[in-house]
Amino acid sequence: MVAGIKRAGGETERHARLKRLAFLWAQAQGYSACAMEVSLPKCRYRADIAAYRLTPEKIGSTAIFECKQALCDLRRDNCVSHAARQQLETICQRRQLLEKRLRAHYPNLRNGDSLFPEFDLPDLTVIGHRGYQRLLRQLHALQNRLYDCTKFDKLLRYRCANLYFLVLPRELFRDSEVPVGWGALVEVDGALTVVRNPIWHETTPEIHMRLLHRIAVAGTRVINRKLEITFNDIIAGR
Repeated sequence: MVAGIKRAGGETERHARLKRLAFLWAQAQGYSACAMEVSLPKCRYRADIAAYRLTPEKIGSTAIFECKQALCDLRRDNCVSHAARQQLETICQRRQLLEKRLRAHYPNLRNGDSLFPEFDLPDLTVIGHRGYQRLLRQLHALQNRLYDCTKFDKLLRYRCANLYFLVLPRELFRDSEVPVGWGALVEVDGALTVVRNPIWHETTPEIHMRLLHRIAVAGTRVINRKLEITFNDIIAGR
């Protein structure tokens, strides 16, 4: 079964197994409409699994499942924007202060960027100051993390679904690593166990319908692939 889920794009068997377990768990919990690799509304991300559960006399509920097989993979998406921005602001202030002091010690240092020497910016990297180099590395790393590694935080902020679950192997679970507001499903003896319940997030009826539509689109894509239906076949069938 796992081999059937494995993609040519390089997905590991372990990740495919977690996705399969989450797919089964979601259906067992009443999420009758499920799909893998679903593009999410309001953002550029795709969910490993998105699911919809019909609720009598209500619009229903939606859930997103993200499977992580390694700690580095988990941490790459788990940067909290607010805290990171505060840290970034602190580092920027430290950099400005240090640059001011270095310019005072090296008043003749210029990089020749301007036609007018009085407006030249000093190239402080040529000094080889260890503290300044370390500060720049921290700044670049934090900026990259802030802009590229905030998936979990953004999914909550964009209210793409009502519930969010992180799916992990047993040895990978650390309560401190689970993003705030997310639930945690941990693989134990070939099945998933809830070790942290998620927080409910309200969404609009429009977001519900958009996510349900994208679940249907992803499911149709899988069936087309299985039946070897191409785009040309669809055009010819009009």
